[in-house]
Amino acid sequence: MALFSVNSHRSDPYKNFKFRVLIDGRPVAGLSKMSALKKSTEAVEWREAGDPSIVRKMPGRTKFEPITLEAGLTHDTTFEEWANLVNNLDGAAAMSLAKYRKDIAIEVLNLQSTPVLRFKVRRAWVSEYQATPEMDANANAVAITMVKIEHEGFQRDTTLTEPAET
Repeated sequence: MALFSVNSHRSDPYKNFKFRVLIDGRPVAGLSKMSALKKSTEAVEWREAGDPSIVRKMPGRTKFEPITLEAGLTHDTTFEEWANLVNNLDGAAAMSLAKYRKDIAIEVLNLQSTPVLRFKVRRAWVSEYQATPEMDANANAVAITMVKIEHEGFQRDTTLTEPAET
């Protein structure tokens, strides 16, 4: 049985180091790391009065875990501008209620850098922003900036289909 519908010769899953995040339709510059897309549904336990020895479970509230994005420090101001829409030094009057939530896209790429999977993240907003890492003159590392994004759900974009590989 073929594991991939279009590329029946393919048997390896996609790699986790080929991805991109699009905010306002543009890829985030210098992106190096992203936390997992994760949701969980609470179990609600209940018992019927006539059957006290059995505890039943049914689905309750579903919550979506925040997404953390890390990028190498560049002159790209995407994270900073988005974070400032939520918490601005000019006060609450400067907050943009119309623009602080964004729908973003997360794409998994194949080795040829072609998108093979896309997830749409709904109504995302920045809850935490780190402009610079801790600086250390004795370190040998890349300076990383980070945002933590809250959102109201994600779903796979089924319009993106597996590309044929040659």
